[in-house]
Amino acid sequence: MSIFLFNLNFMQIRLLDVLDIILVALLIFFLYKVLRGTIAANIVLGLLSVYFLWLVVRALKMDLLGNILGQFLGVGVVLVIIVFQQEIRKFLLLIGQRNFFVRNVRIGNVLPWNWTFNNAPSLNYIELLKACGLLSKSKTGAIIVLTKASELRGFASTGVFLDAEISYKILESIFNKQSPLHDGAVIIVKNKIRAASCVLPVSENNRIPDNLGLRHRASLGISEVSDAMSIAVSEETGKISVAINGQLTYDISLKELKTVFEQNFINLGNSD
Repeated sequence: MSIFLFNLNFMQIRLLDVLDIILVALLIFFLYKVLRGTIAANIVLGLLSVYFLWLVVRALKMDLLGNILGQFLGVGVVLVIIVFQQEIRKFLLLIGQRNFFVRNVRIGNVLPWNWTFNNAPSLNYIELLKACGLLSKSKTGAIIVLTKASELRGFASTGVFLDAEISYKILESIFNKQSPLHDGAVIIVKNKIRAASCVLPVSENNRIPDNLGLRHRASLGISEVSDAMSIAVSEETGKISVAINGQLTYDISLKELKTVFEQNFINLGNSD
């Protein structure tokens, strides 16, 4: 099939050129979403500043300084991989998610894996709602991570293996201040408490309010590097927060939390 050409007075624009521009714009948009609000955004501005300085120096024919900046930019690919390894991981994770195009490009409905299948994992969230309500009422700090596609085995290995059925009594006892397992996160995999006292990555997002501490940063951090949903209960205020896809929603009610569960999981529990 021939490629259509749009004839102008001074150039020809192919249909493929238009597609190329659209794809580059989408790539820049996705990179912006990944870097927005992180320290990496400042690093990108720094690299761009060095690049524009190199252009000015080269235009002014300042050979010595130009060679130094040129050598620095020459290893830019390796430098980007080293500096942005977490951001690159997050970007590839976002691209790999089945519902990525549905959320961001609105063309996902034409993809075969999004036609009629329900990809929501099963979860006894009735027990989780009870646990969050009790922890919030008693102002007991907690982080509960709910996995989806990824089982987070690396992060689970940093804690104590339990493999217990989800129960509000077990969760309440784990996060009790007298418990040796309370300092860390609980990771729930396939409707079971896989491990407790787990260490999570801390988010570098600079948009987190100063009154939120490491617990909320860790809750947000695990949602930035995986497809997991994380719940944090504040020890100071008892307020509940939810982190999904690198977005933290602070101070939600149990009713709102139930709605989040219903949007992300299939309930295996009952209301008794």
